[in-house]
Amino acid sequence: MKAEIATYVSKCLTYAKVKIEYQKPSVLLVQIEIPQWKWENITMDFVTRLPKTTTGQDAIWVIIDRLTNSAHFLPMQEDDMLEKLTRQYLKEVVSRHGVPVLIISDRDGRFKLHFWKSLNKVLGTRLDISTAYHPETDGQSDRTIQTLEDMLRACVLDFGKGWDRQLPLVEFSYNNSYHTSIKAAKFEALYGRKCRSPICWAKVGDSQLTGLEIIHETTEKIVQIKSRIQAARDSQKSYADVRRIPLEFQVRDKVMLKVSPWKGVIRFGKRGKLNPRYIGPFRIIAKVGTIAY
Repeated sequence: MKAEIATYVSKCLTYAKVKIEYQKPSVLLVQIEIPQWKWENITMDFVTRLPKTTTGQDAIWVIIDRLTNSAHFLPMQEDDMLEKLTRQYLKEVVSRHGVPVLIISDRDGRFKLHFWKSLNKVLGTRLDISTAYHPETDGQSDRTIQTLEDMLRACVLDFGKGWDRQLPLVEFSYNNSYHTSIKAAKFEALYGRKCRSPICWAKVGDSQLTGLEIIHETTEKIVQIKSRIQAARDSQKSYADVRRIPLEFQVRDKVMLKVSPWKGVIRFGKRGKLNPRYIGPFRIIAKVGTIAY
């Protein structure tokens, strides 16, 4: 009788919509390829709802190089037009580092506009939007934003609401901090030498390197960075996969989709916590990627 009840319940559509998930998260950790060179592959995201400054800025555009982890923090207004952001992007990123090969971003509305897609198509840049319910796709931006917010909190405590005036120093401090994955400071990984700053006047001398020495040292640094990143990624993957189970679907399979119980949002006739945990079943019509259908 227990076996028959278990079979009956497992096929019950209502149970499938409201059941609590006890099993480990599905799909093993899927990692993005390591970039080949500096500022070819970048990620970007926005820090919003910051205290408004005297110039009206209340957000920061965070742009990060995936290889060296160096970053630019660009102050902006949350309601800035995309054309204004594009001019800032061309000035701060393209003019300094060249045109990126790939941009990874979250599903922000600005990144899905036709103008932004058309611009990058003309520049020859591929746009990748992170997969819904898989925040680890853009985890590099999220982790950097956490660090940035901590640094800004310290600035606000010491200097008040004028965080925009301290932002260049915050960027300088972040890019000169030691990064565990690459086992070097971001500035050193980007330029191949330590940054000359008041903290380490004695460490950086006036010795000049020849052109061939600079090329050799820079290339050597990139090889070291790649190997260190790969070691860190292997460690992360082995740690994450212990808590996951491999799961793959085929076209025409029927699946239930998990939904978030957003407060105040009426979905499928229910509000808030009484939303169904899963909706469906839906038939898979195409496989887009390793974890996207």
